[in-house]
Amino acid sequence: MQNNDKYEGFAAEQDMTQSEALQETPAPKTPESQELELENLKKERDGLYDRLLRKQAEFENYKKRIDREKTEFTQFASLEVMKGLLNTLDSFDLALQNAAAAGSGSEDTLKGFELIYKQLQDTLSRFGLKPVESKGQKFDPNYHQAVSTELSEDVEENTVIQEMRKGYTLNGRLIRPAMVSVSVKKG
Repeated sequence: MQNNDKYEGFAAEQDMTQSEALQETPAPKTPESQELELENLKKERDGLYDRLLRKQAEFENYKKRIDREKTEFTQFASLEVMKGLLNTLDSFDLALQNAAAAGSGSEDTLKGFELIYKQLQDTLSRFGLKPVESKGQKFDPNYHQAVSTELSEDVEENTVIQEMRKGYTLNGRLIRPAMVSVSVKKG
């Protein structure tokens, strides 16, 4: 009898487990519910695909921006060095002008200094430093700084007559405007 009690308890547990299993098993899905679930899954997939495409586009834009910034940084990394050398170039230019005007020193010495000056300018131009053309040009406030005006009948109004200090660009970007004297007509 004790064995029967154990068996009956075991059978009762089995019946209960089977009935629970039947309750947990979902009812067969109707075609309408399957189509609805399929539509929801398609919408979710489309949304995820759209997000993926957007993230890929954002990443491509990021790479392009970084490349552009890197290129710009490389071009203008020497800006401070170039600005520091401009005063040296001005002094060198002034010394050559004065030596040529005074006639002091030998011709060979003057030619030597001119060659060194030309070599320095060529080296700096390879790194992107270019002088702003001024004398005889139309005054452009983007590249010239007018420090004086001169009355002139010979040249057209707003033309640069004299350059007091050279202006320079570094890779196309103005780093120092030229200080110039501009012509005006008698009025």
